[in-house]
This record gives sequence, C-alpha cells and structure tokens, in this order.
Amino acid sequence: MSPVLAGVLQLLALIAALALAYRPLGDYMARVYSSDKHLRVEKWIYKGIGANPDTEMRWMAYLRGVLAFSAVGVLFLYLLQRFQGSLPGSLGFKSIDPDQAFNTAASFVSNTNWQSYAGEQAMGHVVQTGGLAVQNFVSAAVGIAVAVALVRGFARSRTGELGNFWSDLVRGTVRILIPISVVGALILVACGAIQNFAGIHEVGQFLNQHSIGGSQQWNGGAVASQEAIKELGTNGGGYFNANSAHPFENPNGFTNLFEVFLILVIPFALTRTFGRMVGNLKQGYAILATMATIWIGFVALMMWTEFHHGGQAFHLAGGAMEGKENRFGIGGTSIFAVSTTLTSTGAVDGFHSSLTGFGGGITMLGMQLGEIAPGGTGSGLYGMLIMAIIAVFIAGLMVGRTPEYLGKKIGTREIKLAACYILITPALVLVFTAVSMALPTPPHSMLNHGAHGFSEILYAYTSGANNNGSAFAGLSADTNWFNTTIGLSMLLGRFLPMVFVLALAGSLAEQKPVPATAGTLRTEKPLFTGLLVGTILIITGLTYFPALALGPLAEGLAS
Repeated sequence: MSPVLAGVLQLLALIAALALAYRPLGDYMARVYSSDKHLRVEKWIYKGIGANPDTEMRWMAYLRGVLAFSAVGVLFLYLLQRFQGSLPGSLGFKSIDPDQAFNTAASFVSNTNWQSYAGEQAMGHVVQTGGLAVQNFVSAAVGIAVAVALVRGFARSRTGELGNFWSDLVRGTVRILIPISVVGALILVACGAIQNFAGIHEVGQFLNQHSIGGSQQWNGGAVASQEAIKELGTNGGGYFNANSAHPFENPNGFTNLFEVFLILVIPFALTRTFGRMVGNLKQGYAILATMATIWIGFVALMMWTEFHHGGQAFHLAGGAMEGKENRFGIGGTSIFAVSTTLTSTGAVDGFHSSLTGFGGGITMLGMQLGEIAPGGTGSGLYGMLIMAIIAVFIAGLMVGRTPEYLGKKIGTREIKLAACYILITPALVLVFTAVSMALPTPPHSMLNHGAHGFSEILYAYTSGANNNGSAFAGLSADTNWFNTTIGLSMLLGRFLPMVFVLALAGSLAEQKPVPATAGTLRTEKPLFTGLLVGTILIITGLTYFPALALGPLAEGLAS
C-alpha cells in the first residue's frame, strides 16, 4: 500500500469514528448541562468547596468563579513544584526553579501545557499525577463551562443569568472528562502504553539485539491515564520530552489515530450540544460544517506539502520523513500535526521544526486562526461563535441592516466585545515576538538563524498566547525571559478572551428575542458557512501575513 493511500484511509477512518460519536456525545453533553439533578459525588464536592450549585450567576459572578478557581490552581501548582524536592515520589528530582515553576503553572492552568523542561528528567510522580494531570481535567472543564455559558446567553432572554460556574465545572469533570478518560486509558494500556509508579531504570543500549555499550535511564509513570486526558482535554503536555512520539505514550499506528480521535471528539460534538441547547440543530450543523471544512482543508494541504517530492532525498524516502516516526508515517503525522494545532492541544508525534517550510507554516496558521476548527474543549466553540458574530456583522454592513444571530441583535456593545476578543491574541503574539527579536539576548536561544530562526520565536508566542503548547523545536525556551513572557502570554491569552466572552453572554441573555423576517440572514444555510470560512481566513490573513511572510513563507519559497 502506498504511503499516500495509507494516509487517506487513516483520514477516512478517523472521520467515520468522529461521525459515529457526534450525535450521542453531543446530545449527552447537552443533557449534562441542562439537567437540574446532581449526582451524589457531585453533592459531596459542592459541600467540600462550600458552593451552592443551584444559584444562578450573572456574567460578573461567573467570571469571578473562573478567575478565582484558576488563580488558586496556579498558586497550588507553583508551590507543588517549588517543594517537589521534599515530597515523596519525587524520584530524586530537585525542586523546580521559580521562573520555570511559574511558567509551568501558568501553562497547565491555562490549558496550554507548554513545556520548557523534559518531563522524565524534571517532574516526579506527585507533580505529574497530583498536579499536572489534575489541571488537565479541570482546565478543560473550565473551557467547556465558559462555552456553555455563552450558549445559554443565546438561548435565554430577558435575564442576565448564565448558570452556575461551580456546577458546570464539576459536571464537566465528573460526567464527561473522567469517564471517557478512563476508557481511553484502558485502550492505551491494552495497546502498549505504560501505567505504573515505577522508579528510574538503567538499561543497556542495543542495536539489532546486540549490545553497543553504554546505558540510558528510563522512567515509569502513570502515562496512559495522563495521555488520555492530555488528548481528550486538548491539553497536550507529555509525560516524556518526546511527547506523543515516545512509544511509552503512543506505541503504534492505531494508538496514534485513537489519540487524534480523542483530541477532536469533544470539540466537534460540542456543535451538536450547541444546536440542541439553542433549540435549532441546523445552527449546530452550520458551525460543524465550518469547522470540518477548515480542518479537512488543512489536512489535505499538510499531506500535499509533506508528500511532495522536492528532491532526491524526498523521493527515496517517499516524502519529507525527517523528524517523523516510521510507525506513524507521513499521513499519520500530518493528521496529528494539523489536529493538534487547529485545537489547543499542542501534543506532537513528530517535530514541527522538521516539517517542510510550508508545513510549518500550516501548523502556525492553524493556531493563528484562533484554534477554532474545531478548537479546544469549549474554547473552540466560543471562538467560532465570536467569528460567527463578526461574519453576521459584515453581512449586515453589506445590506445596510442591523445584524442578528440566533434571534439576538448584534449591536454596538456586542460587536465591541467581539472585536476585543479577536484582537487580544494577535496583539500578544506580535508584540512579544517583536520585542524578543529586538532585544539582544532572546535571539541567542534560537538554534537556527534567518527565516527558520524567526519562525521558532513566532511559533513559541503563537503557541503560548493561543493556549496550544506545542513547540517548533530548536528554541531553547528555558530562560528567564521566555519562561516569564510566554507564561504571561498564556495567562493573558486564556483569561482576557474569557472576560469578553462572558460579558457578551450576559449582554445577549438580557435581550428579548427578535422574530425572524424575510430580511434575516439564514445562518443555518451553506451560504453562511462559506461567509464564515471566508471571514476567518481573511481576518487571520490580514493580521498575520506580514509575520508569516518573514518566517515560514520565506523559507518555503526558498526551498
């Protein structure tokens, strides 16, 4: 079987699996967030944290819950790392330095999982399992909660109430993320991923079953369980430095495709949840079609540029195999790379710095779109709904009519909040990149110079501010400057947009519904899907094209 055909068949199998899960999972999540009943374990949690799950919150109260919970998470994870050397199960590793502890705490609480350290050489079992893995669950649940609050803003009228943050947080964790993660971890263990609390083992080095001398150290760990939620919660931080390219995390081609399925299943299914909660499934299908169009288009482009035979070496290898695992091939790596950067996952099964020039640009552009196709758990849906509001506004300008979306008028306040949302992340990316290139010290961390070196820094801040977490490789990011500035970009890129999303949700919930007329834009039709795709690509292109022209585009045209 040719590598191209193998890649296409993997893509078709993945689409089929996602299609099978779409309806049951989407409907189930709608029931979870619409029910007024609480499980016994949920009642214990509410009692433990002193929260009343039946109290409705306006957007400011909901936001305070999000920020307070996340601030406590940053502080707890920071202290856990700083005291690691005194904790049992530390495997002899020292406590983490202050700048790296801040960066890691900000990274995992913001659902980014950027790692400026090698996990198997820095973090013990307590930090990995009791700190990082816990944040993988709750940070994903926070994202879904904010998305659900925005959906309620569209669904409700003449009230500023958006639900209860603590109830949404606990339900998302207990009823959605934990059950699916348990099943996912069992599948990964059955396929060869490790799951233990073993210490460090020193093993010999062999080639073709013959010793070549020397030794290396291998860590054990609760890898499969963390791998499952790392992908399902679109987190991405790996137990090992090689991330999902490591055979302990991702043993074979089947687990590779299964992990991509975990990455995509909740973000895509949330469009069904959205349609169900607003009472119009066709609206959810329109959002789904937009996400799927962009995702399939990016996968096709990535496969084309990585399979393209640009020289004798590419021809002999069957494509650009540098930095890729033979057990996944170009097709599997291309699907993984696009899926992880069009969501907020950031896990990698190959090294993005070794992609072709255009391939590296595709991964960067995927993040710069705002990671909305399908995006992160929750963040992808609310990001896409913001872009839908922008598209409706543009359509209204073209016909001279006050824009409406889902029966709500998009007035001055709404469009200002949407505009602030789409401006904050590009500002963080471009300002931090420009300052890093202008200062004398940060460029010394680049492994390469010229266009590729610029891409390393642009990718780092794009990944951080968009809460992706993947690295281009080559950049030595464990410095005071990068740990601090990338940490700030992750926190600001996560929580400032949430401010605007929740404010928008509150504004929409207070409106009374506007009846549809003959002049109302039909946002469930293919025409609107096309308008939305065009709006996303044009806004992103106008924002990032100059920076992309200096990095991956220049490198791609020169190769």
